[in-house]
Amino acid sequence: MAFEGLSDRLQDIFKKLRGKGKISEEDVKVAMREIRLALLEADVNFKVVKDFVSRIRERAVGQEVLQSLTPGQQIVKIVHDEMTALMGGSETKLNLSSRNPTVLMAVGLQGAGKTTTVAKLGKTLVKQGRRPLLVACDIYRPAAIKQLQVLGEQTGIPVYSQGQTNPVDIAQSSLEYARSNNRDIVILDTAGRLHINEEMMDELKNIQNTVNPDEIMLVVDAMTGQDAVNVAENFNAQLHLTGVILTKLDGDTRGGAALSVKAVTGCPIKFVGMGEKLDALEIFHPDRMASRILGMGDVLSLVEKAQASIDRDKALEMERKIRQQEFTLEDFKEQMQQVKSMGPLDELLGMIPGMGKQLKNMQISVDEKDIAHIEAIISSMTPKERRNPDILNGSRKKRIARGSGTRVQDVNRLVKQFEESRKLMKQFSDMGKKAKKGGLPPFKLPF
Repeated sequence: MAFEGLSDRLQDIFKKLRGKGKISEEDVKVAMREIRLALLEADVNFKVVKDFVSRIRERAVGQEVLQSLTPGQQIVKIVHDEMTALMGGSETKLNLSSRNPTVLMAVGLQGAGKTTTVAKLGKTLVKQGRRPLLVACDIYRPAAIKQLQVLGEQTGIPVYSQGQTNPVDIAQSSLEYARSNNRDIVILDTAGRLHINEEMMDELKNIQNTVNPDEIMLVVDAMTGQDAVNVAENFNAQLHLTGVILTKLDGDTRGGAALSVKAVTGCPIKFVGMGEKLDALEIFHPDRMASRILGMGDVLSLVEKAQASIDRDKALEMERKIRQQEFTLEDFKEQMQQVKSMGPLDELLGMIPGMGKQLKNMQISVDEKDIAHIEAIISSMTPKERRNPDILNGSRKKRIARGSGTRVQDVNRLVKQFEESRKLMKQFSDMGKKAKKGGLPPFKLPF
């Protein structure tokens, strides 16, 4: 996961500071040196690191910190504030024009995931009630047009293409097509190269001058580290970018590009790619990202994911079943499927303050295969068995294990976990009833 190494280092530094009743200037100096090394190892631009640490040191040696009752917490707050400012301060929204259509132009080098990102962006806009049109302006890369068409089919977004003709003409005629087909946003998927060259830039400038885009967004691979910032700097110098989309931020990357690109280029990061699925594009919130890096979690993003993925009526019905002890294995399976739709479980748990670090310290990992096995076991049961697992005898469990490709021990373990969950739910339900009457029963864990 991106920033994992940096997050661990920073949390260790802050842990030392929190353990001190008073903090001296020497303590601050040592902490700043460790923060500087952690940032450099995360591939953050060295000039950015120098300015960043200087601002923190200046605030940290002030009277508000050195004489504070909680100096360690004060420094964490300062680092959080400065890191948020470093990445842009607040969310930067798309420049959606009042004219019709709004034109978004995606640029970048080959291999950054530009075509896929164009489709992801289109799907994000559809969720916001917009009617985008994807335009295939990359006539050079083999199968680039076909790839965009396939992605368009998967997202339900129309794709405009004229084959191997002039990209400038394609971009210009796509605007008229969008107007006549009631499309309010045009997203241009332009051609990239393996490296920045004059021919590519001339073509992009011609498209820019012809269609006058409202947004020119650079799609850049976060896995390339510091080179991503150099690419952004070069593109910005010639095209005057309005924003950056960082892809593959969910991968094993040090994350330095996210912390450097705004400070170096002045271009805000507007979106980040957090997976391969077409809905894995997130609006970039600098404050939330800073919280994740510092181990504070990201509860707001977690809530937003839940609201987007979980049906409210189903959630209310599930609550009623839990209260009335009608919760079955079928409901259990449905709950897991809804949670899975929110994204990788490791990522979701990492949004809970302190949970990611805690799971790592306990050497606990969330294996998606375990969930698949549970779903297979439940699916191999009859409706009657799902509603009443008490009827599961030895022969039934053997049949379920064969049908799900698991062992009888796995079936036993699932049934036991489910029964413990139901007991826990019953106790919570009883506590709620007693609380309304003014008294709470003693709470016991089901193990």
